[in-house]
Amino acid sequence: MNEVAQQVCKDAAVNNEHFSAWMVLIGVVVGSVLTVLGNIVMHCLKERSLAKKDKPRKQLLLKMLEDDRFADHWRKLDTLSHVIGANQETTKRLLIELGARGSEDQQELWGLIKHHPFEKKQ
Repeated sequence: MNEVAQQVCKDAAVNNEHFSAWMVLIGVVVGSVLTVLGNIVMHCLKERSLAKKDKPRKQLLLKMLEDDRFADHWRKLDTLSHVIGANQETTKRLLIELGARGSEDQQELWGLIKHHPFEKKQ
């Protein structure tokens, strides 16, 4: 009877070791998946916040680049940046997203490509 009890205890201990190992493995997998999902959610929220902030800036830029008071439709980068309240790098990113380009002659000027297409050289 004593031997049977000892065997049952040994079997229980072995089963308990495997159970603990599986629980650790499952914990690692669940933790990793939750970390990845958390990072994805944070990235999406950050992008949405940036897009929400960029929308009025893009509208202002487009209005400035379409302004008929400027016959040639070129605008200074400093002016564009100042009006939308952004640094020059952010302003350039938004301008490119709107379909604008910098002047080939003067780097400080920007205009929409539809007003200033690249000329084809023959």
